[in-house]
Amino acid sequence: MEDVLSLYEWPDDEDYPQVCLDEKLVTLHADVVEPLRVQPGQPERVDYEYERAGTANLFVMVERLAGYRHVEVTERRTAQDDARQLQFLADVRYPNAQKIRLVQDNLNTHRLANL
Repeated sequence: MEDVLSLYEWPDDEDYPQVCLDEKLVTLHADVVEPLRVQPGQPERVDYEYERAGTANLFVMVERLAGYRHVEVTERRTAQDDARQLQFLADVRYPNAQKIRLVQDNLNTHRLANL
């Protein structure tokens, strides 16, 4: 944790961007009852009942010093999906960076061997 906090003290540098990458599993919901139409002066009214419509994974990349955020929706969060996100960072978002300073958690797909 101290390594991450000290990294956050470094200034913004386009040659060495600081990027946080995390993933989040979300449950998708569908309405069972159609929401009531919005009337002037009334907020939208939505019933609490829902139907489960599966799941999706969100990969979220944040470069806080540059004010950049990127969200990628995938069906899964496998090591291959994680590797594709890292490839996007290196090849598309930061192709001229000397080094990308990446902060991730310890999920089992975040291993050098997976690349």
